Amino acid sequence: MPNTQGISLYSAPQVADMDRHAQHQGIDGFELMQQAGEAAFVALLNQWSSVSKLVIYAGAGNNGGDGYVIAKLAKDHEIDAEVIALKAPSELQGSAYKAAQLAKSAGVMISMYSRQCVQFQAGCIIVDALLGTGLERDVEGAYRDAIDDINNSGIPVLSVDVPSGINGSTGAIMGTAVKAELTVTMIAYKRGLFTAKGAIYSGQVRLAPLSVPKNLGPHVAQQDYRVSLSSWRACASLKWFEKRELDSHKGDFGHVLVVGGDIGFAGAAILAAGSALRSGAGLVSVATRREHVNAVLSHYPEAMVLGVDSGQELGMLLSQADSVVVGPGLGQSAWGQSLLQACFATRQPIVLDADALNLIAQGFIQHNLNQRTSVMTPHPGEAARLLGCTVKDVQADRFKAAHELSIRYHSTTVLKGNGSLVCEGEQISVCADGNPGMASGGMGDVLSGISGSFLAQASHDLPEASQQLMTSAVCLHSAAADEAAKTGENALLASDLIKQLGNLLP
Repeated sequence: MPNTQGISLYSAPQVADMDRHAQHQGIDGFELMQQAGEAAFVALLNQWSSVSKLVIYAGAGNNGGDGYVIAKLAKDHEIDAEVIALKAPSELQGSAYKAAQLAKSAGVMISMYSRQCVQFQAGCIIVDALLGTGLERDVEGAYRDAIDDINNSGIPVLSVDVPSGINGSTGAIMGTAVKAELTVTMIAYKRGLFTAKGAIYSGQVRLAPLSVPKNLGPHVAQQDYRVSLSSWRACASLKWFEKRELDSHKGDFGHVLVVGGDIGFAGAAILAAGSALRSGAGLVSVATRREHVNAVLSHYPEAMVLGVDSGQELGMLLSQADSVVVGPGLGQSAWGQSLLQACFATRQPIVLDADALNLIAQGFIQHNLNQRTSVMTPHPGEAARLLGCTVKDVQADRFKAAHELSIRYHSTTVLKGNGSLVCEGEQISVCADGNPGMASGGMGDVLSGISGSFLAQASHDLPEASQQLMTSAVCLHSAAADEAAKTGENALLASDLIKQLGNLLP
């Protein structure tokens, strides 16, 4: 995936490798620390131009050293600065020790940390320079207390590199974490800042590349990108975002079959069919309960709807389809199992969601995912069932979970959530679009329909285009939610997204 389609993301160890290689090439470590402090200080002034005092919480490592650089710069600019040290400056090592001594020589007040040791005033900003990307275990002791003090202060916070307590690689909270309004991250974007809790606790994220040579980025193994609908639409090679030729006909844009909608769940199949139609599929068929045929047609008369009693009745529909979407409202009864098993008797590209995933996780159905192009779209709960772990395990490392799902089930995997991940093998993209209003029923059904539509429209480009197709589908889905939420997030409905698709596609 060319990086012109998004911003490159790296794990914390990868960025550490860039830092080490830069220093091996003769770039001074203390010079990099000074650059980091200056970048953070400039970003702080841009964000809070009326700041009158900085309170810098400084840890024992290089992150704390960055904090001392910021404190000295504030003093140089006649801004009151106070460092709250978690380790005595005389006990620091290397560049951090040097930065602390320079701050002390400049007249910066340095106090050892104790609970509630700071009196905050109007115009005060907190700088979080406690813990960097080297954190490997849960935050404890004085560091935990200091983070609690910061979060309870009510004062705006700038975090240096990553919010203390956030795992830079996964976005997980390591026991507790600082909640920042602004994070200035150094050298390269850490992928954990854009998914899970990391995306919430980081606030705005700005990059300070420092003087690390750009050619060190390709030196490390790079798989991940953060993408948005706007970045994908700018890529002319994605033909599903291009205007259609004048002589186009419906057969050019694929035939999607939606399978689902058990008793009581007709709405899921309706949403999937509607989003498939609205995202450009030439034809959409729906196989559902006989009781739901009229309901589907009343919403979308453009769809072809067949009421079925078992998977044995799907043969003709499956043979005509360019892609199959199975799972929305499928249920786990004998009816749903029969339909899913029938879908696995063919080899068309398939999108699996909801109860299709749950049935696979339970081992009730023998699948052939290693013999076809397949997409799975689990939320964390479904992902946990598929992997035989807990939701907490999934959320602790969403990148690892998405990768394991992709490998184990031979599928392009969309791990839904804040900063949805799209993974195929070693390659992961993180969606930049979306909002909390999407936390309501039916959103996944809409995504399934869009995904099936894109697979059908580009069936001749599969399986090579699977990653691009699903990243496009996820970004379109989330961008539609952002458009719909302009009138309010809390009232957002899944059907509102379908209405926005026409405004976002050619």
